Amino acid sequence: MREGAAARRQPHAEAQRGVSPRAMSRAGAAPSCRLLLLLVAVVAAAVVGGAEGKAHNYEDALQKSLLYFEAQRSGRLPHSQRVAWRHHSGLTDGLEQGVDLVGGYYDAGDHVKFGLPMAFTVTMLSWSLIEYGGDVAAAGELGHALEAIKWGTDYFIKAHTKPDELWAEVGDGDTDHYCWQRPEDMTTSRQAYKVDREHPGSDVAGETAAAMAAASMVFRDSNPHYAHLLLHHAQQLFEFADKYRGKYDSSIAEVKSYYASVSGYKDELLWAALWLHRATGRADYLDYVVDNADSFGGTGWAINEFSWDVKYAGVQILATRLLLRGEHAERHRSTLEQYRAKAEHYVCACLGRNADGGADANVERSPGGMLYIRQWNNMQYVTSAAFLLSAYSDYLAGTGAAVSCGRGGEAVSVSAEEVFALARAQVDYVLGTNPRGVSYLVGYGSKYPNRVHHRAASIVPYKHSKEFIGCTQGFDHWFGRRSSNPNVLVGAIVGGPDRRDRFRDNRENYMQTEACTYNTAPMVGMFAKLHRMARQAPAPVASTAAEV
Repeated sequence: MREGAAARRQPHAEAQRGVSPRAMSRAGAAPSCRLLLLLVAVVAAAVVGGAEGKAHNYEDALQKSLLYFEAQRSGRLPHSQRVAWRHHSGLTDGLEQGVDLVGGYYDAGDHVKFGLPMAFTVTMLSWSLIEYGGDVAAAGELGHALEAIKWGTDYFIKAHTKPDELWAEVGDGDTDHYCWQRPEDMTTSRQAYKVDREHPGSDVAGETAAAMAAASMVFRDSNPHYAHLLLHHAQQLFEFADKYRGKYDSSIAEVKSYYASVSGYKDELLWAALWLHRATGRADYLDYVVDNADSFGGTGWAINEFSWDVKYAGVQILATRLLLRGEHAERHRSTLEQYRAKAEHYVCACLGRNADGGADANVERSPGGMLYIRQWNNMQYVTSAAFLLSAYSDYLAGTGAAVSCGRGGEAVSVSAEEVFALARAQVDYVLGTNPRGVSYLVGYGSKYPNRVHHRAASIVPYKHSKEFIGCTQGFDHWFGRRSSNPNVLVGAIVGGPDRRDRFRDNRENYMQTEACTYNTAPMVGMFAKLHRMARQAPAPVASTAAEV
């Protein structure tokens, strides 16, 4: 059976915008208003009931989110493995090519190791610790967070076999998706694919450089030798990506149906340079970001999303951080101001405050207040937006700045507090403060998806039954079952509801029930920050995402 993985993961299929309701006519306005008040009360009651009438337990959410990465591990699992229903897998990865590619992460509910989303996952995990590492440590989860990052970076070190060579994929999506097996039973192709001088991949090499540069900052105090090694690899990978330019899906045809680089590689080059500048303080990396700002689209693209493929909003927010903090030469200022204008377009789009550009200038909201980009795995955009908004609000608060939304005389100043309120509302929506009262973080709360589209979670654990399960046998005996998965994929954030807040918990509904590592990664920092805030002050009166 073939899955719709291409559609699930592709970030650029145009989303159809909803039509705004017409204003009520004056006739009958009073009874309509009374009905509206009643409906609001009912929806509010449903939302509170969905959150079980309590403030969210962000500490529990943080602990669970880090467990998820252990469920996604490939390779030989350590004795400290806490997700006991998983076992060793992919132990011959790279053997045919004469290279050790054992380890790393499966990106979602299948068993291909895709380098681009894996690297983005590690970048976002690292950024979570760079911004909120103290909060993660205070919650007692720093060790697990470092393990999650290192499981990825250890693999990247293996995959970067030469200065100008990076192994970017293990496994074949087409054959993998015809089988429904536990990773421990894999019989599908484990062919490995690389980028090099003759077959460039600036996007995957650039993102891996960003991941290793960001991770080097995380390990700088606890493991300085490892941090130095990561930074060395990051610098080599950036030089390779910049010198031999090209899209990796032109070099690796097999990835095109799953993780095609639709935005190209220029955003990854800017992204990697900014992370290397932050890790090293070297001015030449900032020079690169400024000198290529226009030709690479950094100051040209006004983007409403941030994802494993489209990095421009992240680039623009990191560049704005340097401007706000004064960490730049005077000659950089005017270009960084242009980056800030585009960063604020993204923030204002999420807030629904952009005045120009029509409906497409702002991010659509569901009736329950969820940011909505497109139907396949929309939660990836929700969680990444929550993190960017939170980080940006911190940068603003640290310098006393505000966001300017609108244009000219109609511009409106938006405070850091209002930007963060939207970020928090999106997190709470994920955790169950939504019209359905469903937590889209699996294992959190009393009501969450039970039929996650995930091979390992949906089949009897290997330790309970070591009897081999064949390629089609899993479809015959496990995929079509209406019962809950035998294993709870704790900490996974599934694709989530549609633009009307509707969600169907069905294993076949991969658009909504499949989880990905890059959905959960940005939330590690968010849960930690919100846990710290909850400890420091009484919980504020809860606002739903719709109210915000």
